[in-house]
Amino acid sequence: MELRRRHSGATAATYPSRSRILASDALPLPIRHTNRLFSALFIFSVVFLMRRWRQKIRSSSPLHILAFSEILAIFGLLASLIYLFSFFGITFIQSIISSNEEEVDFASDRKLSACPLPENPKLVIETLPESDDEIVELVVLGRIPSYLLESKLGDCDRAVLIRNKALQKITGRGLEGLPVNGFDYNSILGQCCEMPIGYVQLPVGVAGPLILDGIEYHVPMATTEGCLVASTNRGCKAIAESGGAHSVVLRDGMSRAPVVRLPSARRAAELKAYVENLANFETISLVFNRSSRFGRLQGVKCALAGRNLYMRFTCSTGDAMGMNMVSKGVQNVLDFLLTDFPDMDVISISGNFCSDKKPAAVNWIEGRGKSVVCEATIKGEIIRRVLKTTVPALVELNIIKNLAGSAVAGALGGFNAHASNIVSAVFIATGQDPAQNVESSHCITMMEAVNDGEDLHVSVTMPSIEVGTVGGGTQLASQSACLNLLGVKGPNPESPGSNSRLLATIVSGAVLAGELSLMSALAAGQLVKSHMKYNRSSRDIASAAQ
Repeated sequence: MELRRRHSGATAATYPSRSRILASDALPLPIRHTNRLFSALFIFSVVFLMRRWRQKIRSSSPLHILAFSEILAIFGLLASLIYLFSFFGITFIQSIISSNEEEVDFASDRKLSACPLPENPKLVIETLPESDDEIVELVVLGRIPSYLLESKLGDCDRAVLIRNKALQKITGRGLEGLPVNGFDYNSILGQCCEMPIGYVQLPVGVAGPLILDGIEYHVPMATTEGCLVASTNRGCKAIAESGGAHSVVLRDGMSRAPVVRLPSARRAAELKAYVENLANFETISLVFNRSSRFGRLQGVKCALAGRNLYMRFTCSTGDAMGMNMVSKGVQNVLDFLLTDFPDMDVISISGNFCSDKKPAAVNWIEGRGKSVVCEATIKGEIIRRVLKTTVPALVELNIIKNLAGSAVAGALGGFNAHASNIVSAVFIATGQDPAQNVESSHCITMMEAVNDGEDLHVSVTMPSIEVGTVGGGTQLASQSACLNLLGVKGPNPESPGSNSRLLATIVSGAVLAGELSLMSALAAGQLVKSHMKYNRSSRDIASAAQ
């Protein structure tokens, strides 16, 4: 719906220097006014001729003798018929007139091209030369668009190599440190990355074993920050020697919130009441659930801003992270609502009330993705021996730093020491969307003395961990191997959604270990010392930069 309504504006922005030839450009009036004019002419001509011929039949006058007014009426009838027939075939006429342009057939299910057309398609070389160097020159000259290399060559590896060389020639800068060989570019074609020129090498460390809910996990972490894996590993050791951690998933539902505009705030309130009425939920859910076998609508919450209505749909998504799944379901509902609310104008499929990849109170309060709590009781002796600090010191530091300090800073979901460190490292290793680290790292860390002050109860509450074990980057070989290490690779056919929920609990368990270790280092005054030892390069920076 949004695509149909806003395509013309997007096209103009994409091709600012080109004016599209439309069939309606040949008309002296706007097409809607021309349609009305010829429709009225057709009706007037038919009515006039029918009345005149009825009078002639009654008076026995010959029909073939025509008055001037009758000739004009016949001419108007023929002209209007020709125009109306042409109007119904305007899409076909449009495709003939615009033979050099890519047009979108909105009556079909074809997708918009992900890549814009070159400025002059006639410059594209149909037959490519054999030599890679010659193809590189053609790319540099703009004779071959870079994004067409894969389809033209039929070889993804060769296309990446040619694009890499062409980019070096265009920019005059070397890319010697960016590897090209050794990656399966076919696995990312059309789904993970466009116009690749190589891949970035990122080391993957492992922390563990993490004892979580009675099971051992070795947690893969992709990072370039020294001490991070070692620190998390120390936290895992303290948790394991204290009997392990326990987790619980409170909620599991992905959200998408379109924004629509109504003629008035009163009308928007009527739509809000309709959507939130429990009597209508079954109908709305049936429409929503048509989009997927796993997507099941859980609820809708609305918010008004003037005459704009934001509808936050939440649904289960199986083992997928689920953004595409919930978006398709939302589109079905929007199309359905137009029946009873034809004056509804869909502004965007996402109105930021979701809220995706942005810190937002709605995610902190309502949750998004998986809402998880993970806890452990760490023995006092383990805190002194492994973590080199004390229970009172940790409790005091947590209150002053994570709670009071975050409040002073005006933090939103950031009542923790470094949850985003662990979340980002696990996300990159397991093929999650790194940008969703923003809301997935929402976390409040709690610490309190228990058992007469001898031991420490520590917990992390994370209301919006957005993970999946199918789709996106999870299918890539390296990321798939890391998911396999955790025992959550792919979908769970017996219990859809259980693999992604388990991955969310592992993330929370790793965060618990990381929080415990860093807070202990801060309490013991070891942070700077450990970073100076493990997070500084021994290489000569000056010579390395040359």
